[in-house]
Amino acid sequence: METIHKIGRRKTAVARVYLSKGKGNITINKREFDNYFTTPTLRYKVMQPLVMTENDKNFDIKVNVFGGGITGQAEAIRLAISRAMCTLNDENRGILKPEGLLTRDPRMVERKKFGQKKARKKFQFSKR
Repeated sequence: METIHKIGRRKTAVARVYLSKGKGNITINKREFDNYFTTPTLRYKVMQPLVMTENDKNFDIKVNVFGGGITGQAEAIRLAISRAMCTLNDENRGILKPEGLLTRDPRMVERKKFGQKKARKKFQFSKR
């Protein structure tokens, strides 16, 4: 098996995942998995597609991720790993799709408009 390359996005975070046969090592931006994601919630999010498809000890994963915050990065990595699992085996799609792991979250920050304080908030209106 050669390396599988997939991309996942969430808000402004972009994750590139390289999946290859191995013992379950995950490297994110040349750092250890546990050092990059310190909270158990974020670790769970990243590991979710691997645990659900029972592949958490079968593959080595190398990740390049940039942009966004730490939660957006974790969810971008989760989407990329889910896509890689579907490429690996078509049966994995039936496991991951009902959990919503193959859905790209399209919500982005709305841009600030001129003549306003923020995207929707206006300056205070004075009648007199």
